[in-house]
Amino acid sequence: MCIVQGAPRLGDRTLAAKPLLERYRSHGDAFTDGLRGAWAVAIVDRQRPAVVLACDRMAQRGWCHALRSGRLHVSDRADTIADGVGLNAQALFAYLFNHMIPAPATVFEGVQRLPAGHKLVLTRQGAAIAPHWQPRFEEPVAADFGALRDEFRSLVRASVARDAQAHPRGSVACFLSGGTDSSTVAGMLRDVFGAAPHAYSIGFDAAGYDEMAYARIAAQHFGLQHHEHYITPDDVAEAMPKVAAHYDQPFGNSSAVAAFHCARVAHQAGHAVMLAGDGGDELFGGNARYAAQAVFEAYGHVPGALREGLLEPLFNNPLVARVPGLKKTTSYIRQARVPMPDRAHAYNLLYRLGLDEVLLPSFRERISAEEEMACHRREYARQAEAPLVNRMLAYDWKYTLADNDLPKVIGTTGLAGVQAAFPLLSDELIDFSLRLPVAYKLRGRQLRWFFKEALRGFLPEQIITKPKHGFGLPFGVWALRSPRLAKLADEALAAFATRGIVNPAFMTRLRKELLPKHPGYYGELVWIMAMCESWLQAHRPDLELH
Repeated sequence: MCIVQGAPRLGDRTLAAKPLLERYRSHGDAFTDGLRGAWAVAIVDRQRPAVVLACDRMAQRGWCHALRSGRLHVSDRADTIADGVGLNAQALFAYLFNHMIPAPATVFEGVQRLPAGHKLVLTRQGAAIAPHWQPRFEEPVAADFGALRDEFRSLVRASVARDAQAHPRGSVACFLSGGTDSSTVAGMLRDVFGAAPHAYSIGFDAAGYDEMAYARIAAQHFGLQHHEHYITPDDVAEAMPKVAAHYDQPFGNSSAVAAFHCARVAHQAGHAVMLAGDGGDELFGGNARYAAQAVFEAYGHVPGALREGLLEPLFNNPLVARVPGLKKTTSYIRQARVPMPDRAHAYNLLYRLGLDEVLLPSFRERISAEEEMACHRREYARQAEAPLVNRMLAYDWKYTLADNDLPKVIGTTGLAGVQAAFPLLSDELIDFSLRLPVAYKLRGRQLRWFFKEALRGFLPEQIITKPKHGFGLPFGVWALRSPRLAKLADEALAAFATRGIVNPAFMTRLRKELLPKHPGYYGELVWIMAMCESWLQAHRPDLELH
């Protein structure tokens, strides 16, 4: 028996269940070699006997599983195989730390999620989980920019065409945030269709959060049918419980509500498929943290004798640290001495506030903060021989894409009745990025140098040169201005404070002192706790971890 999610491809051929089963019988566990696209496969082999689960490189499709009394329970959602089991305290801590729960853990005891690019094989001897695909970066001896540019453009167009042409033309639209990724997808979709596709944008009426002006530039440049929708605090209050409850476990990406509203507007207009631009930053070096960490990593190239004999003794001196012109150098050395990936989490909200301040002692006894960081270190160590930028990219393929951004878009579009596709994450483009020179991804402090230069003349110049901007929700700002949203946040925090996880006194301080002082910063913590409480009310209303 074979069950298939998505559309696995082998060359130009899409494989249904029967051909996949035949391939498994001829290739064994290596049947996943060469499979491309967004897919998840479950095979029950009564001859071995064995059960095999596998999913694509980025877990665009996936499985959850639980082994109980010798029987394997499998579903695409963790909650459907979690009847009668408790919640995992360590996973709840992982949620507060990461704002989501990274695979293989789920919030449910004994229920796991198959990580991206992995397979599970269950036989009478037991269960084994291992990667069936791992990235292998290849630094070329020489690079021909012109040839790489032409290949890149061709691959992007082919990926967009494949995702768009798999559906009736009138059913396909795209997200358009105004960034380089979504603008590239929208422009290529215009090229593929030969006519103006529909593009949907979300705006926020809050200073520092809105990029609608850039979306308009892209829409005018490519001649798109552009649909703008501005989200209000009331929209957020109405959508929060729905979005939270839709996920199979707590999920705290704050842009999920915006993605839901965008997809819902598109669905109401008759679209069934939306192409998203996720992946460009993580494949081609577009996140500001790559440049920031490269600056810290440079300290390691300073001769050891100079570091240990002069710089560190000098700048570790408390008197020197107080000198205005030298304080930044002291801070730089202190951070540079912390290895990755710990350094990247130095400003995590839980660490900055203090675990003892935020969490109840009884909850602290049930979890290990060190184990959470150990998971991050193990993932980062998978690319131990790769340069810093490539190590961070591969690390982000799990923690930023597979565990966070893709579930955000897939979950919220699904809630809206729309299917999502990610042309910039085609296997062909992933393979292309693996053999792109590191200096083409981060040149000095210039992010995604190759991506932008390769699309110069295709994208509007204003979008190529625009500063990096996120797509966060101005929740903290709005929670102070909107009575309805403030009431929702207050009630959610008060209820969450009774769950036996966080210190009730800290919750009061968060809402009354910290949030008004820095709404953009602490609003994120209010959001993730409120979303967790909304999920608990929908799925486990009686939970108390005392």
